Amino acid sequence: MKIKWYGQSCFMITSKNGTKILTDPYKKMLGYKLPEIEANIVSTSHNHGDHNNIKAVKGNFMHINEIGGFSKDGIEIKGVQTFHDKVSGAKRGKNTIYNFKVDGINVCHCGDLGHTLDSNLVKEIGNVDILLLPVGGRATTDAIDAVNVMKQLNPIVVIPMHYRTKALGIFGFLFAKVDKFISASELKVKEHDVLELNQGNINDYSGIVVLKYD
Repeated sequence: MKIKWYGQSCFMITSKNGTKILTDPYKKMLGYKLPEIEANIVSTSHNHGDHNNIKAVKGNFMHINEIGGFSKDGIEIKGVQTFHDKVSGAKRGKNTIYNFKVDGINVCHCGDLGHTLDSNLVKEIGNVDILLLPVGGRATTDAIDAVNVMKQLNPIVVIPMHYRTKALGIFGFLFAKVDKFISASELKVKEHDVLELNQGNINDYSGIVVLKYD
């Protein structure tokens, strides 16, 4: 599979047979820019403008924005309800974590998760091989909480998201840099433009993979 980051919480996950999954497409409200993009599956973790702009996506796609089990083109998907804050959604509402089974690998996208997990949620989410995890704080898990979530789900690969980058410009103050999470994790780090892996080589990428925004 291939995983490319478009900034914030937006990723394109492409299976070996070419099925394209787009997560949390955003409106033009931060410094990131989505190119013209097509997908077969689009997931939105919650109904905020930097995560739910399905109008930006072309093609005849399945839109997933709720909890439960789904399937398309050989991709199995599980949506699990969480919250955008530490007070059961009272401040920022609900958030859905999606666990996608792609090419035999479980890719878990946490959306704007705002809290650590209890044992029931860990069990419901299930096995996680690749974790797409918000680390920038303020509106999501910060570096310390993100490390705790990482330890709870125990993935092979962690890809941080929703943190400060140069592309955010004046909006960068809203989030912490990824360095705080890296330091707190004490894991080895690799950088890639696009992550390409499979069941045979996934362990070669163990630790944190920082995907570059371009």
